[in-house]
Amino acid sequence: MNESHKSLFVPSEGIYLLNHSVGRPPVTTRDAWVESFLEPWENAGENVWPRWLETIDNFRNAIAVLLNGHVADFCPQVNLSSALTKILSGLTPTDSRRTILYTEEDFPSIAFVLQQAVKQGYRIKAIPGQLNTLDPDVWSEQLSGDVCLVLVTHVQSNTGRQVPVTDICALAQHREIVSVIDVAQSVGVVPIDLCVWKADFVIGSCVKWLCGGPGAGFLWVAPHRLSTCEPTDVGWFSHEDPFEFDIHNFRYAKDALRFWGGTPSVAPYATAANSIRLIHQIGVDTIRTHNLSLTRQIIEAVDVNCMITPTQPKQRGGTVVLHYREKQLDAVCSRLTHARVDFDVRSTGIRMSPHIYNDLSEIEAVVDLL
Repeated sequence: MNESHKSLFVPSEGIYLLNHSVGRPPVTTRDAWVESFLEPWENAGENVWPRWLETIDNFRNAIAVLLNGHVADFCPQVNLSSALTKILSGLTPTDSRRTILYTEEDFPSIAFVLQQAVKQGYRIKAIPGQLNTLDPDVWSEQLSGDVCLVLVTHVQSNTGRQVPVTDICALAQHREIVSVIDVAQSVGVVPIDLCVWKADFVIGSCVKWLCGGPGAGFLWVAPHRLSTCEPTDVGWFSHEDPFEFDIHNFRYAKDALRFWGGTPSVAPYATAANSIRLIHQIGVDTIRTHNLSLTRQIIEAVDVNCMITPTQPKQRGGTVVLHYREKQLDAVCSRLTHARVDFDVRSTGIRMSPHIYNDLSEIEAVVDLL
């Protein structure tokens, strides 16, 4: 790690390893929020909306550059649940194909949204947790029958596993199955090129590895899907011309903004645009290399039987998950907490996620406590 990278983010009082939950804010966050949100509001009067929409356009441009996409294919979203709901509302199951495939390792809110989709006529099917979702053959076997859509979590939050998205998208495309990829736990720490994946939809958030805070999510839609998607959850910003104000004439926006909605939040996109630009400036490849180096220190130091996260770099994201027996877990957690290490615990074990602003000395200190 370049020491200058550490200075770009607000420091934590302890050893901060919760980047799978909330990333540390850049030191420029407050200034960016004031410049792009508060000052226009204070000074522009009734003309504030053009300035605020410019802020949101800056967000769309920043995420498009980061993921090698086109800005017209990105739509701001509040969070992943909202994004997935809008996608499903714009698609219609057929009599012959109406099953949505997901896995038991997905984040619960994803499953909550899918359960509501049953009301639209969908059926839902979960790949059991005991199956190896790192194996493309498992996905090939499951992507069968009347599956019409597959929800793929790029990096699983409770295990740190990175599933083979490119292979899954190829299988789905060949079988005319819609693919939706959740990148909440990977964007900003694992390099992503939308042109390589060839997915139909990608949904993500900026609160974790992108260090952008909550409230700024995004939805990417492949251009060929636009003409067939008419979401029902709409508002004036879903309109081709939001400022036309003709109550009798709704026309979908010609680009991904048809998935937007009513009056949007602005402040979250001011902070997120700033942080995304910084992450791009540092380079996701640089962040990935640094993360793999630090997580390797943890992996090599603990008993292999404790490892939930795969040891192979291509099979893991940025998080290491360690499983201990109850008494040992309590002891390890106590030592980490006493040493002011910021981590969390899920049913699968202790989760720790180093970012570009963590250094080797911090990880060596953590290893001594495990």
